[in-house]
Amino acid sequence: MKEENHLVTPSPHHQVINGRTQLLGLVGWPVSHSFSPAMHNAAAAALGLNVVYIPLPVHPDDLRTAVPALPALGFGGVNVTVPHKQAVIPLLDELDEAAAAMGAVNTIVVERGLETGDRRLVGFNTDGAGFLADLTELGVVVTGRNCLILGAGGSARAVAHALAQAGATGRILARRPSQAQQIIADLELPFTAHPLADLETVAAQSTAPLIINATPLGMTPNPDASPWPDGLPIPPGAFIYDLVYNPRQTKLMQQARAAGRRAANGLGMLVHQGALAFELWTSVNPDTAVMRSTIDSEKL
Repeated sequence: MKEENHLVTPSPHHQVINGRTQLLGLVGWPVSHSFSPAMHNAAAAALGLNVVYIPLPVHPDDLRTAVPALPALGFGGVNVTVPHKQAVIPLLDELDEAAAAMGAVNTIVVERGLETGDRRLVGFNTDGAGFLADLTELGVVVTGRNCLILGAGGSARAVAHALAQAGATGRILARRPSQAQQIIADLELPFTAHPLADLETVAAQSTAPLIINATPLGMTPNPDASPWPDGLPIPPGAFIYDLVYNPRQTKLMQQARAAGRRAANGLGMLVHQGALAFELWTSVNPDTAVMRSTIDSEKL
């Protein structure tokens, strides 16, 4: 019986990987769910760049071995995702201002000295800048805006830092207000900390706020959850930005639109932070429309 040939014949547009291909990737645990490989490979293909972006599942026990090995393996850089954003910092040679302020890295660039050829690992954080870029694209004014950030984890830290840099003020509400106070103290932010239980009072005192959900509430597999209590009015003129994007239409977004308020999920932030990382690695601005359409075609 003749053995079937399962090799796929490349199409004219099939990417050919060779000895000159620039390697990029995503370091995390797990990484199988990530949109980043599809998004970055589409961006590179649209530009005709000989670049390939691959998922790199690195167990926490292996991080101290994997990250220093990136230059030797030929990587020009990687993204970093949970649970490694803080743990990679001691393994790097330098941090940019945003990464140092936030105490978290989401992008590593392998820099090569022009004279010595030495390779250095430099950490960046593009999350906050990506968040602001998406707000700009959505037409949301940030400067002078009153903001309500729900949650006090790593995402809230990045968002609060970016908003303060852009001239916004506001409040951080968390189940543990001490966490919110710590963020404010660490980053010297023009924000105040409040218990999440005080949301009704804080919301009533807010005028046209930018409301950001930086909690996991509403994320699959619990899409019926929301940080905003049912029956609590959403302030007039509010814009709701839910960092959750799985499902793409969260309960918080449904609540906002039912109240006649504009809302968006975190996919735009994912695209823009990725585009900023791509530019750091390649010195080329990718087409964010290509990146977004690739994500939109992916199944959650």
